Amino acid sequence: MNPSPYLIPKQPAIYEEEIKKSHFITYLAHTPSIESAKAFVEQIKMKHQDARHNCWAFVAGRPTDSMLWGFSDDGEPSGTAGKPILAQLTGSGVGEITAVVTRYYGGIRLGTGGLVKAYGGGVQHALKQLVTVEKIITSSLRLRFEYSFMPLVQSLMSQLEVKENMAHYSDIVDIIVDIDARCVDEFTQAIINKSGARVTVESLKEI
Repeated sequence: MNPSPYLIPKQPAIYEEEIKKSHFITYLAHTPSIESAKAFVEQIKMKHQDARHNCWAFVAGRPTDSMLWGFSDDGEPSGTAGKPILAQLTGSGVGEITAVVTRYYGGIRLGTGGLVKAYGGGVQHALKQLVTVEKIITSSLRLRFEYSFMPLVQSLMSQLEVKENMAHYSDIVDIIVDIDARCVDEFTQAIINKSGARVTVESLKEI
């Protein structure tokens, strides 16, 4: 797992323009999965059922993970809509994002180059308006220890901004915490060293 953070959309963005009487509307939204990306595409298609084309592309995870990319020309000539849209998204460095570009045809053909410029350009303008936030990649750890180690564990958790997720108190303390993935090794080493390995740390696999 790559522990480095990446940017994601904070809120949707819309950009509209008219090119040779064709009306283009570009929608950008935060979509953290392929399912949510496809759902957003369908939502825009329903909203603009009367449009000639609803072309789209998505990056449904980390910007560099091409396994989570998708695109469609939706009836436009092959390579003139979906790929230019995707190129803008992947070039932006923003992840978990879907772009849908709706086109109401105005009766004037734009040609292959014109279409590429229109679809890619609309997304480029929308991306300039987009407000993003940093997504921190977290890992889950399970800690088990005797009650006497509680102050030590709480102190180290506070130093590295580790958040308690679940806790079970019986003859020992058994807690699950979420931590910035970049800090896992540092936190694990510190807690084992300072407790003399009396605190056990188990990494939980992401489901």
